[in-house]
Amino acid sequence: MHRVIALALPDVVAFDLAIPAEVFGDRDHYSFAVCAESPGRVPTTSGWDMHVPLGLDSLATADTVVVPGYAPLDEPAPPVLDALRAAAARGARVVSVCTGAFALAAAGLLDGRQATTHWMDAAELAARHPAVDVDPDLLYVDNGNVLTSAGFAAGIDLCLHLVRTDYGPQAAVRVARRLVVAPHRDGGQAQFLERPVPAAGAGMAAVCAWALDRLAEPLTVADLARQAGFAPRTFARRFVAETGTTPLRWLAAQRLLEARRLLENSDLTVEEVARRCGLGTAANLRLHMSRDAATTPTAYRRTYRGRPAT
Repeated sequence: MHRVIALALPDVVAFDLAIPAEVFGDRDHYSFAVCAESPGRVPTTSGWDMHVPLGLDSLATADTVVVPGYAPLDEPAPPVLDALRAAAARGARVVSVCTGAFALAAAGLLDGRQATTHWMDAAELAARHPAVDVDPDLLYVDNGNVLTSAGFAAGIDLCLHLVRTDYGPQAAVRVARRLVVAPHRDGGQAQFLERPVPAAGAGMAAVCAWALDRLAEPLTVADLARQAGFAPRTFARRFVAETGTTPLRWLAAQRLLEARRLLENSDLTVEEVARRCGLGTAANLRLHMSRDAATTPTAYRRTYRGRPAT
């Protein structure tokens, strides 16, 4: 039996801990347990405490150590870091879900490696640990015996990847069916996040709303400026000052968000989606989605709708 032990740090993200518990709760292949720095109560970010019967010494018997996310992102105590280093040194596979990557980085296990975490925390991870190559756009990163995942549900993708690695694709498919999730999303696939598109303040709210109603039209900065009642240069300067991005970048981001919405919620062809969101052609939509999400419109729709796209 492959022994998986999750290390619950205070305050552990209950969802992140539940993922390995469910995936590795398959008694045919894995045994699963939870440990903490010291046996006893461990608070969760959900407002309730859990009782953990095992301490750090249990990591000495783990084949795989999983560190779920936790908050606030304080550096774990030295005994925790020592235990993680010792597990990695003896050949155990060490895995993080979401912000659990901060613990792995604090232990030095991510130095010189590519890693990912929740996109909202990626900049902080990179700032604290410059020796880590942080990529906020990936679902998960497999460095052999050290693996990291992006936020929340991306932990499911990583854990299924581990099942697939350990016991083959059919085993992973069986677990995925039980969990009612997609059986495979490649780690290089981008996090399907809606990156924060700068919100327009009062000065630009009206022209932004006007543009959103006309995404299918070939809008220019001059069109937006005319609607706002400014000269193009003045408008562009004020738009950047208010939103933090240029008018054309804002418009491109809104068009991609609309394309994603149509792919998720309609049966329109890719060509019609491209036309309605103002990207013109299917080829142009594919180019933009490749750059923004490292996927294609068809693959995006298949992932979100669970069936082939037209």
